Amino acid sequence: MPLRRLFGWFKTVFGKKNIIKLGLYGPPNAGKTTLANKISMDWTGEPVGKVSEIPHETREVQKKERIVVRAGGKKLIMNLLDMPGIATKVDFEEFMEYGLTKEAAQQRAKEATKGVIEAIKWLEHVDTALVVMDSTRDPYTQVNITIIGNLEARDIPIILVANKLDLADANPDAIRDAFPQHHVVEVSALTGKLVDELYEEIAKYAK
Repeated sequence: MPLRRLFGWFKTVFGKKNIIKLGLYGPPNAGKTTLANKISMDWTGEPVGKVSEIPHETREVQKKERIVVRAGGKKLIMNLLDMPGIATKVDFEEFMEYGLTKEAAQQRAKEATKGVIEAIKWLEHVDTALVVMDSTRDPYTQVNITIIGNLEARDIPIILVANKLDLADANPDAIRDAFPQHHVVEVSALTGKLVDELYEEIAKYAK
């Protein structure tokens, strides 16, 4: 989607809706819940969900409703939707590497697979999407292509979030190069670096 068309969608969406349903999408461990928690803590003082180094910690859609955000001289009311991590394959053996028993790993894999399906279904309820990517990793993956393709197919406005800017090997420009048709905002959800700029970017298109 060309940037002009993308920005037009932001104006249309934000101009007509009293409450914005903002969905956070991305692969596992990209920092979606960390970012969701940062946004929620900034404006409500409460987190959205639990963060873990084990992939697929978020296996159900987590919601925080009616978050009032003030940025760019505007007030936005958002329902924040933290989606389960999207993956093309969920292997229970991966969880065993983190110390889970085989039984627990198999159960987690089952729940994670269900979560992926749920996240895709929730696309029908999302007004705008933040696609969160780990800027220390190669962004041009099947998972990211699939997420962006599904959002584009539904004409859902997208902001790509280049997360983990606090790490020495962060490379946000790789995300820009991989998906030049979309706007990229650099942040560190963990430290809060440049998250205010993310609020500004969202609010910029609110009418």
